[in-house]
Amino acid sequence: QVQLVESGGALVQPGGSLRLSCAASGRLFRFAVMGWYRQAPGKQRELVATITSVGSTNYAESVKGRSTISRDNANNTVYLQMISLQPEDTAVYYCNVYYLGINYWGQGTQVTVSS
Repeated sequence: QVQLVESGGALVQPGGSLRLSCAASGRLFRFAVMGWYRQAPGKQRELVATITSVGSTNYAESVKGRSTISRDNANNTVYLQMISLQPEDTAVYYCNVYYLGINYWGQGTQVTVSS
């Protein structure tokens, strides 16, 4: 059983930054691919970034150069650092664990970029 709890969502001004955190329970964490996805109103959920168990990363083009995904296997936590935030980054951000063909999702954390 995997439980994911996100935190760090906030209202930020354009050009601002924030860091999202996702605390995971379950012993499979260190073997899994972890990621962040987001869903804006009226749009489909989309990939933001993923990180493998050995630290290989992948980013959506829309956030590449502005985002850094990292993980702390000792504390079962994955992070997403974002800078230069723009209104189009406004969305609910979801933490994801992918392991043995199963996707696990957190409840989401709201990020709003507005002046």
